[in-house]
Amino acid sequence: HLVESGGGLVQPGGSLRLSCAASGIGLRWYAVAWFRQAPGKEREGVLCISSSNVQTDYLDSVKGRFTISRDNTKNMVYLQMDGLKPEETGVYYCAAPIPNINCPAPENYGSDYWGQGTLVTVSS
Repeated sequence: HLVESGGGLVQPGGSLRLSCAASGIGLRWYAVAWFRQAPGKEREGVLCISSSNVQTDYLDSVKGRFTISRDNTKNMVYLQMDGLKPEETGVYYCAAPIPNINCPAPENYGSDYWGQGTLVTVSS
C-alpha cells in the first residue's frame, strides 16, 4: 500500500517535495519510481531509484531539476522537484515494481503497487 503526499499549487520556477509512504511493504528492498500523468495525456515515468540508491532518469527533461531519494528508516521515498514548469502539472504517482531491485523500463511496472496520486499544479 503506497500513499503519496506533498502535492499542491506552486508557481513556475518553484519547488515541491513529494513523499511516498509505504505500509505492508519494505521499500528498502525494491526499486521505487515516480510517474506522472498530465491532463489529457498518458502516464509517463519520471524517475526511479534502485534498492542500492542508483537513480534512473526516465525523462530527459527533468535531469538536473528533479531528484529521487529514500529514507529507509521511515520507509519513505521522496521526489524533490525544482524549477517546475507549467507543463509539469499533473497527478504524480509512486510505484514499486516488486520484486525488482533495479529500475525496469517504465512500461514494465505491474498494476499491484501504485499509490493513489497527488496533484501538482504549476501555475502563476
